[in-house]
Amino acid sequence: MARLLSRYLPLVAWLVFISFASSDNFSAENTSRIIGPLVLWLHPNTSPETLALIHFVARKIAHFTEYAILAFLAARAFRTSPKAALANRWFLAAFAVVIIYALIDEYHQSYVPSRTASIYDSLIDMSGGLVMLLILHRRHKNRARHFKHSRSLSV
Repeated sequence: MARLLSRYLPLVAWLVFISFASSDNFSAENTSRIIGPLVLWLHPNTSPETLALIHFVARKIAHFTEYAILAFLAARAFRTSPKAALANRWFLAAFAVVIIYALIDEYHQSYVPSRTASIYDSLIDMSGGLVMLLILHRRHKNRARHFKHSRSLSV
């Protein structure tokens, strides 16, 4: 039971965080109250146009990053699953979680008055997840290759 919790609790907690981040608390109006003053403190002569662009880009980077983290946590949970079918298909299972949650998240935002739903945000979310999964897949293959090579040397 402890292994199951250690594997899936971080994933579930991150899904809850993403849902919270889709609420009014993280709307563009609210995040601009943090990003704007920070940028102006660092660069007091920033124009309103540049400030708006920085805010926009920061929000898109946040989308990418939160779904990269989701992919990491899903891959971590599925790769170590005692169920061989899930462990062997961790990449597809994790990417399915990313895709489904990205679409559900944007659908949810369509019901939040201060938020707007955008398929483009879902694509950014999916891209963040896919990039992380590709990094993990490559790392996993390199480790397996290294392990196989080191075993052949010891025989």
